[in-house]
Formats: sequence, C-alpha cells, structure tokens
Amino acid sequence: MLTYSKLSFWEKDLFFNSLDIVIVGAGIVGYSTAISLKEKFPQKKIVIVERGYLPTGASTKNAGFTCFGSPTELLEDLQSLPEEAVIDLVRRRYQGLQILLDRCGKKQIDYIPCGSHEVFTDSKKDANNFQNVTRKINYLNELIEQATTIKNNFNISYNKFGFNNISKLISSKGEGQIDTGKMMDRLHRIVVDMGVHTLFSTEVESWEHTDSNQIRIKTNYGDFETKKLIIATNGLSKKILPSIELEPARAQVIITKPLDKKPFEGTFHYDAGYYYFRNVKNRILLGGGRNVNFDREKTTQIENTEEILNALKDLLHNVILPNQTVEIEHQWAGIMGIGKTRNPVVKKLSPNIFAGIRLGGMGVALGSLVGKELSELIQFD
Repeated sequence: MLTYSKLSFWEKDLFFNSLDIVIVGAGIVGYSTAISLKEKFPQKKIVIVERGYLPTGASTKNAGFTCFGSPTELLEDLQSLPEEAVIDLVRRRYQGLQILLDRCGKKQIDYIPCGSHEVFTDSKKDANNFQNVTRKINYLNELIEQATTIKNNFNISYNKFGFNNISKLISSKGEGQIDTGKMMDRLHRIVVDMGVHTLFSTEVESWEHTDSNQIRIKTNYGDFETKKLIIATNGLSKKILPSIELEPARAQVIITKPLDKKPFEGTFHYDAGYYYFRNVKNRILLGGGRNVNFDREKTTQIENTEEILNALKDLLHNVILPNQTVEIEHQWAGIMGIGKTRNPVVKKLSPNIFAGIRLGGMGVALGSLVGKELSELIQFD
C-alpha cells in the first residue's frame, strides 16, 4: 500500500483531511461508537482504522452468545463487588444487547432466543457449586429482575440433551445466540451507509498533541491529524496504552463438521463460564479452557495450543457428544481484555483522547453500550 504522502488529492481529501474523530479498532466497540457518534453528530467526519485486514481481536471470533451472566459467575462477582455493582453490570450487559438487537435487526443476525444452561458434572466440586446456586436461586432471580425486568430467569433443570456425567443444570430463559459473522457484517454496512470510512491493515503506532489542538496519529503508512481520538482495541490495547490496567486473555474455539442432525439447540456454560458451547445449526461450537493454563493464555498471540485444544476435545468427546464419532473442521483463537473486575474501561485519557476497552469476555453484550457511553463523552466547541 502507498504511504499517505503518495496518495492523490482526492484520496487525501476524502479519507484524511479535516478529520473530526478517528476510532482505533473496527470491532463491536469501534463500529458501535461510530454509529452512536454519527447519530449525535451527523455532519462530523469519522474514520475507523484497523490493524488487520479483518477485525483482529475478538469481535469476529467470539462464540455468538447473547449472555449477561451465569449463576456461578454472578456468585463469583458478588464475592468481590457490592450487590448494586453486580446489578449495574448485568443491567449494562442487558441494555447493550438490546441496543445491538434493535440496531442490527434480530432476523438479520439470526438471533435465536433459545435460552442458556449452566451444566454441572457429578464431581464433588460441581455438586457443591450446584447446591450453592440452588440455595441462592431466588436471590439471583431477584437480582436479574432488578437488572433486566425478567422474572424468574433461572430455573433448576435436568439433562435432556444426552450429555455424559451431567445430571444437574440451571437454565436461564433470557439468553440466546446470534450469528457472529452476520452481526459484524451488519455493523459494517451500517457505518458505511452513515458515511464512515474504515481503513484496514493500518496500525496506529503512537500519537501526540499538536500546537493547533489537533492529535497527530503515526501509523505504518504515515501521519495524519484529527480533533478527537478514540481507542477501541480491547484486549490488544496494551501495546498502545501500556499503563492501562488490562490483561489480554486468549480464547480458543473449535467447531465440528456438520452432524447428521441437529444435536440440540441452545447455549451452555460450564465450570464458572470458562467453558462454553452451543449448536451452530447442526454443528457444535466449543470454546474456552484458559483456566487450564492462565499464565500462558495471557497473551496477544492469536494462535491455538495443543494443551487447550486437547481439553476442548476431551469435553466434546467425553461429555457433550459421548460415544459418537465427531470431526473438528475449524479451530481459531481471539483475544479478550480482562481486569481485576468485569467492569469495562470507558474514560477520557487526556484532552481529546478517549478509550472504551476491557470488556471481560462480554463484548457482544457490552460493546454497543460502551460505544454509546463513549459517544456521550465527546463534545465539540
């Protein structure tokens, strides 16, 4: 690709001159922020820059769960956060999902309100976790109702799916699944229709404030200036925001070849949400397992490892689809951003520079709301 200095008059004028806002990251947060800003400032010139030829972090790689909190995850949060903070976090996830579904259209992204299930094996650890949840299920339902208005969201269920070594489930009626690819395509088409340009394969290396109250952005193809800069790179943010309180967390995923028939329909959580699986029509998608080796999975390397893949395959063959011959067709990895709490970072970093990052593995739920909150921080004289 040509450096910016070698572009034509027309190219410079269309893409780089008189920029009002530059957003770094063409994922859910980046696109959602651009949409919310265009709704607020329809005449402002906005450009998104993305280092990959596709969105690189997690947005095109997630499992497509419309989830806002499994029972064990909520109980874990309540150990480190006040009750009102947990309610607020669930409320923000739920609000974010409603923005996403309304914006994209449920049919356009294959939204299925199939509910979800947290599964518990017959191990002593899981049996104790299940008993703890059942003792507090009324309390958890009250918490969910305050956050989402959904009544009696959690219910004790049973294994009707043919899973091995699973007899206990807690079902959540408010969750579901979407097609991740269709979601990202829909967001991309919306920003294009609103007049927002996206520059792919463009990596931001640094930036600086200028004497004219602009921000000069340095990239792998040259420099250009903007009035406002927004960082929306989630788990990959440490490179350009080294002082931010954030850790990358790799999520690895596998998906089977098509099965003879749809095995089940639904979304499932296991082991405090560290494992998750669902059907994709008549395939099985299964991901997670970073708790097998937390230290190794704190990385920005987008690649699979045998250690995690073996853990996923073991769960697939021994628990989810026992006594069946199943072949894996695809495997991939994405990078999440996590912190000491599950709250995202939405803040002003310095004059005219803002960040919406660290979505804690809840990008589908939180991304649209984080974009809206970022847009509310932006003001022009």
